[in-house]
Order: sequence, then structure tokens, then C-alpha cells
Amino acid sequence: MLFTWVSAVLTGIFSVHIVQRLCFPFFWKDLFFMLKVIRCGARLELYKKTSKVVTVMDRFVQQAQMIPDKTFLICEGCTYTYRDIEERSNRVARALQRHSTVKRGDTVALLMNNEPDFICVWFGLNKLGCAVAFLNTNIKSRSLLHCFNSCGAKLLVVGADLLDTLKDVLPNLQEDNISVWAMKQDISHPGVHCLLDKLEQASCEPMPAELRSATSLKTTTLYIFTSGTTGLPKAAVITHLQSLKASSGFWAYGGTAEDVIYTPLPLYHSAASLVGIGGTIELGATCVLKKKFSASQFWNDCRKYNVTIFQYIGELCRYLCNQPQAENEKDHKVRMGVGNGLRQDVWREFHRRFGEIRMCELYGSTEGNLCFMNHIGKIGAVGRSNFFYKILFKYDLVKYDMAKDEPVKDEQGFCQRVDKGEMGLLLSQISSQTPFFGYAGSKQLTEKKLMRNVFKKGDAYFNTGDLMAEDQDNFISFKDRVGDTFRWKGENVATTEVAEILGLLDFIQEVNVYGVEVPGHEGRAGMASVIIRPDCVFDGKKLFENIMDHLPAYARPLFIRIQESMEMTGTFKQLKFCLVKNGFNPATISDPLYFLDYTEKCYIPLTDSIYDSIVSGQRKL
Repeated sequence: MLFTWVSAVLTGIFSVHIVQRLCFPFFWKDLFFMLKVIRCGARLELYKKTSKVVTVMDRFVQQAQMIPDKTFLICEGCTYTYRDIEERSNRVARALQRHSTVKRGDTVALLMNNEPDFICVWFGLNKLGCAVAFLNTNIKSRSLLHCFNSCGAKLLVVGADLLDTLKDVLPNLQEDNISVWAMKQDISHPGVHCLLDKLEQASCEPMPAELRSATSLKTTTLYIFTSGTTGLPKAAVITHLQSLKASSGFWAYGGTAEDVIYTPLPLYHSAASLVGIGGTIELGATCVLKKKFSASQFWNDCRKYNVTIFQYIGELCRYLCNQPQAENEKDHKVRMGVGNGLRQDVWREFHRRFGEIRMCELYGSTEGNLCFMNHIGKIGAVGRSNFFYKILFKYDLVKYDMAKDEPVKDEQGFCQRVDKGEMGLLLSQISSQTPFFGYAGSKQLTEKKLMRNVFKKGDAYFNTGDLMAEDQDNFISFKDRVGDTFRWKGENVATTEVAEILGLLDFIQEVNVYGVEVPGHEGRAGMASVIIRPDCVFDGKKLFENIMDHLPAYARPLFIRIQESMEMTGTFKQLKFCLVKNGFNPATISDPLYFLDYTEKCYIPLTDSIYDSIVSGQRKL
């Protein structure tokens, strides 16, 4: 009897196991991952209830006390412990507190390349209770001045190697009473203060904890600039809530204190700063900070520093795959890559060349209120949803008309959800659980990213601007971007900003900027369709000089198309769909085409041979 009963139980367990494996193959992985998500959420809810927020900065101070002699940062061959960064950031805070007018609640702009002092200044300002605005080191004078106006910064800390780039705007900054401090000993620029000598005289004693204390998760700690449909960069508001969520990324994927994390991405972006540095702090791990990504040095660095996790964007992995093959390519300790934008073909080639490294794709914009994580590791997916996830995070994919560049509405004016496997515009519901903090400055900037009355009167959703698809197994894949932005060289390009710059030229009457696919490249390359003013001619040299003066390299249109008229909607909005679809092939486009040639320092006619060299990969873009 007992034997029969035990056999029945075992048979039942085995049957359930078989059913689970066949019908719900990812059940346990989903469950354990969601338990981590719930654990992280419970901690944040506790902060809300008690108003005692343990910020990323608080966490760093704790780590510096518990593991002071552990290596926190390795940069350019130099090693810095948690104590080293803690003490130097204290010196920064005390020096600025004593010699500048900065105080708790102020916003301070930071313009620096990847170096240890970027982190020390960032932490030092946070210890003073200041919000820090990370400035993109590629932006030009016009955009730079706009950044100060949008975030309200009245003080700028600039790296020694970037001070000369401010020559053109220093008078404007001084007119606006913006104090400039440089990480140099001696400065010849009038009105610029030296910070390095002040640091040597400052104390490294800890700053009072009450200066940096936060009672709300909604308190702003950073501003990170992102391109958008308004043209000029927008200051995305980064709160303690967003910082804490991002810092849990490595931990959610199984990172530990023993990991060595390689970060070759720029710190002014959220991936390197919030996920990379914040994630290193959360784990109590070590970060290898690269000043600038180098495909030829990547694996040597990984071997030299015993790297176990690296951060990437898809383009970075493609560069690595394009390197000449070497015998020791799989001789490393890297077990995981964390990033986004990895194409399926590059993903497979990366595994073939460098071993079965676990590639952890994640999806989420800097300012967005939704994040997907591909914790299963399915090639080609940016994330995975499941029953548990959909309870916590409300998102939808809605039908989108590419030709009209707008969501499809029903007779009542509401959006329509797509079927499984169908491509749709990703919208994320705004709620107390998933708030959207928007942008600094005009409220219109924030409002433009919202969609209201989506499925019923009164609801509100964050418009990601991304077309996605969710398959039958709940894996989510990225398909395309819509609207007035596209991505190139790992950066978001605002078409309106580029159009405004091109429109400054006297021979251009109208401009329509968009992105086109180039074989072998991630994202889309910039292209502009222009109408030439009557009695004027296209001047490729003048256009070249204009874009070199005003646009960063990634935003410069590679291709120009001369048209006689622009296709418009009934509301006079420029249509891009057909232009994007047509691409840049001179064999199929009758309009004159031009190509950005840095050697000639001019836009030159795009010939069939140039086109072939681009498509074949012979000509580098």
C-alpha cells in the first residue's frame, strides 16, 4: 500500500515536471528572476514607507567603510580603492564648498571624459546635496549653452583636456554668471578657476551625511541629456528611484562582489554611469574604466585585469567581430556581457569567435519608466515578459501606421492593441509604480512624450517611440524607431536639430532629415532630403563646413538628396517613410545624391562605385 502510494506521488511529480518542461520551459528561470525583481521592489517600497532612502551614494559610503582597501576602479593602469575614491570625492566636496558658491539643492554641470575624477567630482557634488548634469563631450557650442539653460546649472566643472573646447562659449557662460572650474593646476583662460590646487589643500574627512540625505525617491540626483523630437538635447530627470533600479542590473543578472566589470562606454550616458558604476557599487565589485573603447585592446585588457563582465552596445560587439582572428580569442575569464542593441548575426558570430559568453540584453531609455531584461539569453530578444511581469508593469504594443507616422485609432479615437507576433508601438502606462519624471525645463517637453486617452478617457502612457514585437513565448524584440529620432554610432540623433543646422545655409530652402539602413552597421546613418532655393546651387563645401562647426560626428548626415518638392501630410508634416524606404542607392533614385567625404572636406556626388564601396564595407563610415 505504502509502495503504491509513493509510486503514485512520484509518478505525479514526474508528470508535472514533464508538463512544465513542455508547456512552461522557462517557468523556474522566470520565477527566480521575478523573485529578484520583487525583492528589489520591496526595498524601494520600504523606502517610500519610512522616508529613509538609502541612495547609491549612501551605498558607496557604506562600501568604503566595509571594504576600504578593495579595488574599486582601474583606469589607464592605475588602481584606486574604495577608500581612495571616497577620500578624493570628500576633497572635491570640501574644496567647492569653501571656494565656490555651490550649495545643497543646486545643479552643477560636469563636462569630462572617462577618468577617475569624473567619478570623484560626481560623488563630491552628490555629497554636497547637489544634482549633477552630465554633459555629452561631443556637443557643440549652441547645444552646450542650451544644456545650461534647460537644467539651470550655475557652475561647471570641466576636465583639463576639454577646457579648450569651451573657448567659443566662455564669454556666454560668464555673461550668464556660470562659474567655470577646471581640473588643472594652472589656467590661462580668463575667468576660469583652478580646482586641482584647491583639492590638495582640502581635507579628506567625511562630509556630513545630512547634506546628501534624501527623504524621497523622487528627489532629482542627476540630469542626463538625450536627443529628442524637440531638436536640441533634453535634460532627462534622473531621480534616486531610477538610480537605484539601474544599480541593481548586474545583481539581477547574477553579478557578485568577485566580478571585475569592464566599462568602455562614456560615463555621461546612463549605461556606464547608472548601470556600470552604480552596479559596481551595489555589488562591492571592481570596475575597469576605459577612457575610450578600443577594439584592438579589448581582449588584452580583459586578460590583463581578469575581467568577468563587460558592458556593450551592439556596435561595440560588431567592431570586435571585425577584428583579425587570433589564436587566443577564447583565452579570457569573461562570462557575461550586459548591454543592448546586439544584432542576431553579430550575436552568433560573437559566440563563435569568443566563446559562449552569456549576453544579457536589456531595454530601457534614460528617461523611460519601463525596462525589459533578457534573462533567458535568447538570441535576438531585448527582453522577456511573463505572467508575473505583466502584473507589475503595464505596457502595450499598439498598431502603428508607418506611412502616416502615427498610431492607428478606432472609431472612438482609441489605440488598438496588436496581436502576438505583430509589430507595434511600445507604450508604458504611467502610474505610482511606474512614474515618468520627464525633462527639466518646459513642461511641453515632458508632455510630448506622453500619450493620453490611449485605451480609455483619462489614462496616460509613456511613448517609447520604439516599434517592438512580442512572440508566442513572450520574448520581446526591437524592430525600429519611429518619429524624429534615430540611432547611429551608439548615440541618439534628433532630426530636428540636424535640420535646423542645415537650414542655416542660405541656399537651402527646406530640409527633411531621417535615418537610412546601411548593410553591416547598427542603427541608421543620417540622410537629409533638401530643396534648394530658387536661383541658388548646392554648395557641398559650404555644407561640410557648416556641419563640422555645429554638429557632433554621429549627427552629421552622411547622405544628401536633392528634391524639387517634399511629400507632406494633410497637416503639413513632412513624410519620411518613403524616403527611408528608398535609402541611398543612386541606381534606384533619380534625384541627385551626395556623400560626406572627409578627405575632400566636401559633400561629393554619390556614384555607383562609392555606393558599392559603402555597401561592401570597403569604405569606413
